[in-house]
Amino acid sequence: MSQQTVGFIEYTAQGGDTFDSIALAAYNEERMASTIITANPDLCDVLIFEGGELVRIPIVETVTTPDTLPPWRR
Repeated sequence: MSQQTVGFIEYTAQGGDTFDSIALAAYNEERMASTIITANPDLCDVLIFEGGELVRIPIVETVTTPDTLPPWRR
Protein backbone atom coordinates (compact mmCIF):
# COMPACT_ATOMS: atom_id res chain seq x y z
CA MET A 1 0.00 0.00 0.00
CA SER A 2 1.21 3.47 -0.79
CA GLN A 3 -0.10 6.97 -0.41
CA GLN A 4 -0.98 9.66 -2.87
CA THR A 5 -1.19 13.37 -2.04
CA VAL A 6 -4.49 14.88 -3.14
CA GLY A 7 -4.09 18.37 -1.67
CA PHE A 8 -2.74 20.36 1.25
CA ILE A 9 -3.99 22.01 4.43
CA GLU A 10 -2.11 25.09 5.61
CA TYR A 11 -1.39 25.07 9.33
CA THR A 12 0.15 27.86 11.36
CA ALA A 13 2.60 26.28 13.81
CA GLN A 14 2.26 27.04 17.50
CA GLY A 15 5.27 27.59 19.73
CA GLY A 16 6.60 24.20 20.84
CA ASP A 17 5.13 22.24 17.92
CA THR A 18 7.31 19.59 16.30
CA PHE A 19 6.79 17.69 13.07
CA ASP A 20 5.92 14.65 15.19
CA SER A 21 3.26 16.51 17.18
CA ILE A 22 1.76 18.02 14.03
CA ALA A 23 1.65 14.58 12.38
CA LEU A 24 0.02 13.07 15.47
CA ALA A 25 -2.67 15.77 15.44
CA ALA A 26 -3.23 15.64 11.67
CA TYR A 27 -2.99 11.91 10.98
CA ASN A 28 -3.10 10.28 14.42
CA GLU A 29 0.29 8.80 13.43
CA GLU A 30 3.64 10.29 14.47
CA ARG A 31 5.39 8.27 11.74
CA MET A 32 3.71 10.54 9.16
CA ALA A 33 6.07 13.36 10.19
CA SER A 34 8.30 12.49 7.23
CA THR A 35 5.37 13.17 4.87
CA ILE A 36 5.01 16.67 6.31
CA ILE A 37 8.77 17.30 6.25
CA THR A 38 8.92 16.29 2.58
CA ALA A 39 6.14 18.76 1.77
CA ASN A 40 8.02 21.57 3.59
CA PRO A 41 11.67 21.43 2.49
CA ASP A 42 12.25 25.02 3.66
CA LEU A 43 11.40 23.95 7.23
CA CYS A 44 13.26 20.63 7.30
CA ASP A 45 15.90 22.00 9.72
CA VAL A 46 13.31 22.98 12.34
CA LEU A 47 13.25 20.77 15.42
CA ILE A 48 10.85 22.84 17.53
CA PHE A 49 8.70 25.53 15.94
CA GLU A 50 8.82 29.02 17.43
CA GLY A 51 5.26 29.71 16.32
CA GLY A 52 3.83 31.46 13.29
CA GLU A 53 5.50 29.29 10.65
CA LEU A 54 3.20 28.19 7.84
CA VAL A 55 3.30 24.40 7.47
CA ARG A 56 1.73 22.57 4.53
CA ILE A 57 0.11 19.33 5.66
CA PRO A 58 -0.49 16.94 2.76
CA ILE A 59 -3.91 15.39 2.42
CA VAL A 60 -3.16 11.78 1.57
CA GLU A 61 -5.24 8.88 0.44
CA THR A 62 -4.17 5.28 0.57
CA VAL A 63 -3.53 3.68 -2.78
CA THR A 64 -3.84 -0.08 -2.79
CA THR A 65 -1.18 -2.12 -4.49
CA PRO A 66 -2.39 -4.94 -6.73
CA ASP A 67 -1.68 -8.39 -5.32
CA THR A 68 -0.33 -9.42 -8.71
CA LEU A 69 2.83 -7.32 -8.30
CA PRO A 70 5.96 -9.15 -7.17
CA PRO A 71 6.82 -8.59 -3.47
CA TRP A 72 9.71 -6.20 -4.21
CA ARG A 73 7.33 -3.85 -6.09
CA ARG A 74 4.64 -3.69 -3.38
